[in-house]
Amino acid sequence: MRNRARAVADKTVRPAAQHSFFMQQPAPCNCVVLLGPTACGKTGIGVALALRFNGEIISADSRQVYKGLDIGSGKDLNEYTVNDVAVPYHLIDIVDVSTEYNVYSYQQDFYRVFPEIAARRKLPVVVGGTGMYLDAIIRKYDLLTVPRNEARRAELEKKSLEELNALLLLLRPDLHTREDLRHKERCIKAIEIAECMRSPQADEIRARMAPRPDIRPLVMGTTLERKELRARISKRLSERLDCGMIEEVARLHDKGVSWERLETLGLEYKFVAEYLQGKIATKAELYEKLNIAIRQFAKRQETWFRGMERKMEQLGIPIHWLPQVADKEARVRVAAELVVRYVAQ
Repeated sequence: MRNRARAVADKTVRPAAQHSFFMQQPAPCNCVVLLGPTACGKTGIGVALALRFNGEIISADSRQVYKGLDIGSGKDLNEYTVNDVAVPYHLIDIVDVSTEYNVYSYQQDFYRVFPEIAARRKLPVVVGGTGMYLDAIIRKYDLLTVPRNEARRAELEKKSLEELNALLLLLRPDLHTREDLRHKERCIKAIEIAECMRSPQADEIRARMAPRPDIRPLVMGTTLERKELRARISKRLSERLDCGMIEEVARLHDKGVSWERLETLGLEYKFVAEYLQGKIATKAELYEKLNIAIRQFAKRQETWFRGMERKMEQLGIPIHWLPQVADKEARVRVAAELVVRYVAQ
């Protein structure tokens, strides 16, 4: 990923007290979004910005919303306290593992939390790597929760996956994710939603939804050189295995979470569940397979962010890429300068 850091010349970072959000004239941006692939150090940078600019963190991670997914999801809640100062965080540990949480759920929860933070005169700092969650907020996806239409579903069930794909693409040529085209159940659900959005019922549903707040984001991206990122992924994985990640998955299963459900949670939970079922023979094999899978996941994240960047630029929203250096403080300095320029005037 190319480095697109926008250096800010002749600006010094003033004391945090002078940056209390909303104290000065309104700025074009009213929140910060920090995105990047797994293991690149986003949380530490986000917390540093929140401390400096009187902010609160909003997580954008599809697995950290779940209670009990701690080590495998990398919650690292200790990072939110620096020198005995705790930074408030949101949208972490908010639902049970049995809950099917999705991008619509996240968008609605975000719309609820964001104005509450702003009302406290705090700066919302969104930190995460779940691309669709971030895109739904930045590009304002028009999403609805749709009741099941059993009669319509019965009609759709008779169609082949190819026929369903053709119908969905006719309804939604701007489809957010191609995953809906690969699975019949997901494709039917997506068609159900798309058809509902074109019906008079959509207005009634929207009236019951959380209103969309005024979100004007300063979007920053951070990543590392490929060799450094891979080294961090490997080191972090070893640490998580040593710190009880396997035991965490075993406890979840003992508490009633099925192997199938654990596998749908992906990566650490999928591979450890397979290991505990004997599908992966040894801990060494588990490490090797999972290490490769996480590296591939990080690459897919970066690909998603590049595509997201092109779409955002059409709306006049750039991603300001921080320097690709391992030094956290160097990245924090550039990020803070961007906040001074675009948010905390």
